[in-house]
Amino acid sequence: MSRDRQREESPPLQGGEDVKAITRDLIVDRLGEVPYDRFLFYLMGPYKSFNLNYVLSDAERRDIDQDDLPGPLRRLFRNEDDIDDAQALLRRIQGELRVDPGVNAFLALDVDVDTDDVDAATQSIEYTRCSNATAFVLPFLGHNFGVGEEAGSILEALSETHGDRLVFLHEDDVTSAMIRSARVRWDLRVATYETETELVSKLRLFTGGIMQRERRGDLERRD
Repeated sequence: MSRDRQREESPPLQGGEDVKAITRDLIVDRLGEVPYDRFLFYLMGPYKSFNLNYVLSDAERRDIDQDDLPGPLRRLFRNEDDIDDAQALLRRIQGELRVDPGVNAFLALDVDVDTDDVDAATQSIEYTRCSNATAFVLPFLGHNFGVGEEAGSILEALSETHGDRLVFLHEDDVTSAMIRSARVRWDLRVATYETETELVSKLRLFTGGIMQRERRGDLERRD
């Protein structure tokens, strides 16, 4: 994902201040109010839908008759101006979670830390470290390469201390070595979904489980 390009479309920081350290208070201060302001849910996923224009040359694309392709493959050739479905999915999920159960779900874009101050991989690690829960969401049409790299960085750094707070949800049609290694190497919780409704439902169950474990003392309660 290109966080630099996305940041150009984001509103400026309050006061234009530089950020050298990411904290829970910083994240909360930059997000809107919800019933559970201090329950931070970091949503990771591709910001762009995958497009075969990324990997095929002009000559290779000219040799393909898109009208002869099945519907799912034709969608991989969509116009470059129409490939924001992946980020739109994350935004819809974020909105659903902020309403019910009312947790402070956020994307990295929302905190708007300049990558000149804190690099993207370190940002993702720190957002995860500060959050009560983190989910990696991988839709079939997502441009997932950057997400896989960042997910690997997070798991390497935090799987032992934050493993119970992480979940990896991928659409049924998505398979990758990253998903298989995450389950085996880090014992990461991995689940699949078929529809957006099912995805939201599983994320709500995951959220509720963590909230209950924090109340019971099974997980450390965040301030």
